[in-house]
Amino acid sequence: MSRAADVWRVVLDMPLRRPFDYLAPKENCVTRITPGMRVRVPFGGQRLIGIATQAASESAIAPERLKPILDVLDTAPVLDESLRTLLMWAADYYHHPIGEVFAAALPKALRGGGGALALSRRWIANAAGRAAAQSGEPRRAPQQRRILQHLLQNDAGAGASEVSVLFPGAAVRALAQRGWIELTDAPAPAAVAGPAPTLGSGGFELNAEQRAAVDAVNGAFGGFAAFLLHGITGSGKTEVYLHLVERALSAGRGALILVPEIGLTPQLVGRFRARFAAPLAVLHSGLGDRERLQAWRAAFTSEARIVLGTRSAVFAPLGSLGLVIVDEEHDPSFKQHEGGFRYSARDLAVVRAQQAGVPIVLGSATPAFETLYNVSAGRYQRLSLPRRTAQAQAPRIALIDLRTSAVHCGIAAPAIEAIERHLRAQGQVLVFLNRRGYAPTLLCTACGWSSVCRECDARMTVHQAAARLRCHHCGAEEPLPQRCAQCGFAARPVGQGTERIEEKLAELFPEVARVRLDRDAVRKKGDMEAAMQRMASGEARILIGTQMVTKGHDFPNVTLVVVLNADRGLFSTDFRAPERLAQTIVQVAGRAGRGEKPGEVLIQTEFPDHPLLKSLLAEGYDGFARAALLERQQASWPPYTRLAAVRTSAKSAAAALKFLTEARRIARAPARVRLLGPVPAAMAKRAGRYHAQLLIESRERGALQRFLTRWIEEIEQLPSGRHVRWALDVDPLELF
Repeated sequence: MSRAADVWRVVLDMPLRRPFDYLAPKENCVTRITPGMRVRVPFGGQRLIGIATQAASESAIAPERLKPILDVLDTAPVLDESLRTLLMWAADYYHHPIGEVFAAALPKALRGGGGALALSRRWIANAAGRAAAQSGEPRRAPQQRRILQHLLQNDAGAGASEVSVLFPGAAVRALAQRGWIELTDAPAPAAVAGPAPTLGSGGFELNAEQRAAVDAVNGAFGGFAAFLLHGITGSGKTEVYLHLVERALSAGRGALILVPEIGLTPQLVGRFRARFAAPLAVLHSGLGDRERLQAWRAAFTSEARIVLGTRSAVFAPLGSLGLVIVDEEHDPSFKQHEGGFRYSARDLAVVRAQQAGVPIVLGSATPAFETLYNVSAGRYQRLSLPRRTAQAQAPRIALIDLRTSAVHCGIAAPAIEAIERHLRAQGQVLVFLNRRGYAPTLLCTACGWSSVCRECDARMTVHQAAARLRCHHCGAEEPLPQRCAQCGFAARPVGQGTERIEEKLAELFPEVARVRLDRDAVRKKGDMEAAMQRMASGEARILIGTQMVTKGHDFPNVTLVVVLNADRGLFSTDFRAPERLAQTIVQVAGRAGRGEKPGEVLIQTEFPDHPLLKSLLAEGYDGFARAALLERQQASWPPYTRLAAVRTSAKSAAAALKFLTEARRIARAPARVRLLGPVPAAMAKRAGRYHAQLLIESRERGALQRFLTRWIEEIEQLPSGRHVRWALDVDPLELF
């Protein structure tokens, strides 16, 4: 066996569930390896970049077969011990290849070998220059002597731009010709944290409930504690966040704030930058590779003491973490649903806070049922903000019965009358429909043909402005036909999307400016900010939007919210659909009446007597959640049980089901673990492939985890696995 100092474990970005052993670099390598550094290693005929995780006491590989590490890319670990601990926990819990988990924590540029530290052109005094300065040289060139002394004041020298401003170029060139100074590309020196910034004058005075929440979390600093900040919409949760971040910064610590959507970051970034002098790093998927690397470097060097970002920011390298905040913690965007590493950023944020020994605050007006369950179990402490800040009152909510109301292109007559009334009173109006496009399908009334996607079990959506049919599942598109492809009769759009609602509102209120907020309208950087500005300035009076408008946006002049097609989640086969519908209704309703004027919310429905809607109106989200959680408990669904799902896709439905059938056959599940299925997915064909799933359920997390650890290794060996794509999803939020 090789000695410990000679062997290193290295994880590589590939779908293999183990590290690889390599010999320590040859003696001519100037950098000593520390766990968490990137190294370049030979692998087959390739040269790959991996992370050195630990020196090994022995290797199962014979010494003569071990290959040496080719190069060490870092002078300090890019993943410190706390992050490595978190990533190893995540790899175990989600049963995902450890190299891919480690790679998910690094920007693309670093995975490709880019420098962890930014390089800057710097002049430095070399050994000859130091010797010359000690002997008083250059005696007859005082300008050169001043340059030399300036460079010797700092081991890292001085930036080239700084030197060019302070000193004549001829003197600098003369010193270089003498061989006393050199121009190098060196890592920029790490920023030194300045004095703790204080809360600026832009803050508001906290009310009693906000003050109690701040005091409770402040009392937990220095140790781990989890808090649910359950505040109704408009109750001032962000103000609580700002006071808590100030406490962390004043203690010389950093703060990590997670938000579910890119669209939320501009508003929050503006609030944080207005209140703190501390640099802030922003991390989200909308950034380019260069911007993302710069933000990561700012956190890595401690230049940025606040990191604000979406899901992947949970891995940001904040070395002196003091506080974690997850805003809109109920949002499903925190769960990675597709691709390789399917993790929950909210859950990993809790684990990171626990491992770091710092408090975490989960904020929401409509907490996830899992979070409410943790509160009832005593794991989290609930902090309530039951009233809106300032003079704002909760909006009045009413149902519009579509069975008895005239409807014009999806908008009921009472809703149209209310829109007209609020516009006359100088209010703004938000019309919510969680369906983008012009219409959900194109239909021929003569022969029954409809616009079906060739690659999916789904209809193609009409996009009238672009004159295209588009599939919102696989992205396929084709020109919008004027006539039926089957019989030649005229085809017409059926149903409503945001584009059609916008058209109808333009017809009804031609003098009123409108903004549409959906993924079609917000396609490039700056579109979201421009739309928000038009609403904030009052230029636009009507906002038509999808789910994007429900997530934390503040529209103080919106006095009316109209919810169209609220029935989509009432009869879904997904057990989480009622929870999501209730969250959506409460969140979008909360956009109304946040300013001085009272708010009104109208919900269109064909089922006004449905228990979910009646419960929401009578008892609010809390009452609905209590009843729904009882139903979950009786049905043995999460959070009272634990779920995992094995999902497959293949070129044929038979192949997708065959692999899962074989996986179930070899499962040997213990009594406390139950397998359900396999079954085809609700949308069996998607993007040209056939999908199926097998659910695994247990009341005990430990029993489920132990079973998955053994079983995954076995199903990886199934011959049928070569003909399918499959993935394990632990704690799935969606049952396809």
